[in-house]
Amino acid sequence: MARYQVILAYDGTHYHGFQRQANKATVQAAVEAGLRHLGWRGRSILAAGRTDAGVHAFGQVIAFDLDWNSSPSELQAALNAHLPSDVVARSAHIVENGFHPRYNATGRQYRYQLFCRSERDPLRERYAWRVWPPVDFEVLKSVSQSILGKHDFAAFGTAPRASSNTVRVVTRADWYLEGSFTGVESLVFEIVGDAFLYRMVRRLVYLQVACAQGKTDETLIPGLLDQPPPHPVQGLAPPQGLILLRVYFPEETPGQPTL
Repeated sequence: MARYQVILAYDGTHYHGFQRQANKATVQAAVEAGLRHLGWRGRSILAAGRTDAGVHAFGQVIAFDLDWNSSPSELQAALNAHLPSDVVARSAHIVENGFHPRYNATGRQYRYQLFCRSERDPLRERYAWRVWPPVDFEVLKSVSQSILGKHDFAAFGTAPRASSNTVRVVTRADWYLEGSFTGVESLVFEIVGDAFLYRMVRRLVYLQVACAQGKTDETLIPGLLDQPPPHPVQGLAPPQGLILLRVYFPEETPGQPTL
């Protein structure tokens, strides 16, 4: 019996999030069903985090114990043979028995993509938020800098447990432009932190966009960080623009180029 770490990518469109739920399609349930074909008898796989319904991943990390007599690469291939087309194991390898992808993680990187267009764009909206009226890109870049550092992010999300605090450290918060075959550029937000509160990234994106559309003052985000309210503020960017890009572990440096 060995513990395996697997990096997953998935399209979250048709899933009610990562975490298993009764009578609903989830990524965890799909992966566990695939593992059972390989002789896995565990109760639950371990995961680095729980993505929301409709959120995608390129670097979700899971772990599980399995009796497997072949190589990790053969395990990867065998698991992929039993996964649905919108979920894939990108890699597999053996780790220490006590490894836990959530508690051993030292950082996480998310990407959020949007574009500005008045009419629908069915070829892009599955993976991006269509925003109108257009945003001021320079304002986005400016307000994102206030997110950097150690702050109480209670205004932007909830902790996983009632006893947990809402202080997090953000080491990167950047907006950049990306070309598109449609001729309308994508606006991409990438954020790296030690950990994230529930729906924190989507609230941060929503409020940054509101500032960049002139709907709210640019001092809003710094003010919420300086004096957090008792409950998260209203407003969420849609889930389909969000991707869990990478999870970092002690031997890695957060902010390195994405694999």
